[in-house]
Amino acid sequence: MKQIVKIHNNILICGVDEAGRGPLAGPVYAAAVILNPERPIIGLADSKKLSEKKRDKLALEIREFSLAWAVARAEVEEIDRINILQASLLAMQRAVNQLKLIPTEVLVDGNQCPKLTMSTKAIVKGDSSVPEISAASILAKTARDAEMLSLHLLYPQYGFDRHKGYPTADHVRALKEFGVTSIHRMSFSPVKNIIREKETKIS
Repeated sequence: MKQIVKIHNNILICGVDEAGRGPLAGPVYAAAVILNPERPIIGLADSKKLSEKKRDKLALEIREFSLAWAVARAEVEEIDRINILQASLLAMQRAVNQLKLIPTEVLVDGNQCPKLTMSTKAIVKGDSSVPEISAASILAKTARDAEMLSLHLLYPQYGFDRHKGYPTADHVRALKEFGVTSIHRMSFSPVKNIIREKETKIS
């Protein structure tokens, strides 16, 4: 059974962040991390400001030294059904609920919070200022990048290993040439427009 844990009379803080709101393909990921104050991790920062090599190194340390961590996702079908914002919040909720410990306070990057039973606070640019959120952003980013590399093996013509599903010129060109796959987000305008263009040509 999960328990609320306190360390040295301080509340147990959990950082939460997501990765993958902007891409045209693939799931959106979220991570929740409770750092161990007795095992500080040097170099935590917004995952977008770190090199891939540095992110991968820190991700290993976060998994090894944190008191608790979890990574969760919301699938493409969920993104299309409830929209990307709600899917991101859902992934965050899942990540927190999967923790082996119950935090006393949850700090979330951004300006909106998932529905949780514990105290929750949104912090704009928290991934740059709160170590727990920085750690969560690193785990979410590295997990999603690994997923997109796996999807690249299934769909090599789209270049997911390079752009990770983001709407780059190469990705849009590949969509127009090869069409939309089941891992593309049909509710996103660039994808919808390409589908509409192909339907117009057929008719």
